[in-house]
Amino acid sequence: MSDVAAIESFVKQFKGLKTEIGKVIIGQDEVVTQILISIFSGGHSLLIGVPGLAKTLMVNTISQALGLDFKRIQFTPDLMPSDILGSEILDEDRRFKFIKGPIFSNIILADEINRTPPKTQAALLEAMQERAVTVAGHHYKLDLPYFVLATQNPIEQEGTYPLPEAQLDRFMFAINLDYPTFEEEVQVVKATTTDNKAKINALFSAQEIVDFQHLIRRIPVADNVIEYAVALVGKTRPNTASTPEIVKNYVDWGAGPRASQNLILAAKTHAAINGKFSPDIEDVQAVAYGILRHRMIKNYKAEAEGISEEQIIESLF
Repeated sequence: MSDVAAIESFVKQFKGLKTEIGKVIIGQDEVVTQILISIFSGGHSLLIGVPGLAKTLMVNTISQALGLDFKRIQFTPDLMPSDILGSEILDEDRRFKFIKGPIFSNIILADEINRTPPKTQAALLEAMQERAVTVAGHHYKLDLPYFVLATQNPIEQEGTYPLPEAQLDRFMFAINLDYPTFEEEVQVVKATTTDNKAKINALFSAQEIVDFQHLIRRIPVADNVIEYAVALVGKTRPNTASTPEIVKNYVDWGAGPRASQNLILAAKTHAAINGKFSPDIEDVQAVAYGILRHRMIKNYKAEAEGISEEQIIESLF
């Protein structure tokens, strides 16, 4: 099958996937789209939202529709790296045997990731970057596709451990979840207070998803689009020549080169799901908020004046 035919097939399957997820998840269309863009781009996502917005249900539904294994890890202050990665035990023959932890799954929901100490947070780093883990000197490859979706509660900050910048940078998207509209909430209540359960059909196989991830990487990108993405990321850095005034005034640190890579990868996927064979500047702008939001560190002046990341990113366009 040619790449053009493969993209046309991908568009059809993607529409079917959104319909299937929509059987259970009401509203949150933009959030679901960003999570799926992240999966097909081979990235990870950080979901920021208050409790009760169906984050776990959303990930579970997406994993079922994609036909992938799903594991949920509840991050707590006493969680140890071995609780995530697995550990070696002595079997009956007095030989060491490795018992795999929950990280060995296609989709991991790292629930309230900022509630666990940095040592345990760091246990995810190698898995997220290398798609492999090292335990007791042994290297174990993880099954592909591999995707981490972490959640954070933006309200309670007591007793939490903010993610270091190096780990935040590993997430392709930071996605803000908002409350549903009145109409959506009415539908949610109607759907969840009866005994009827929607059946989710698996529309993909793991291999198909990996093939689509390779297809996305093969999509050509014009030089001017790459230059636009790199220039956009450059504008988030306070000490460059092209920096706008708003960034000089309100940002301490800007995004690194990984942001440029992610902008192009996500723009390719955004173009593909809309039936385009190459991304343009509009595709880069469509994914820019989720990719740049968590990579800029605002200063105290921005906090004091209530300047949001979204306002800063919008000014860069």
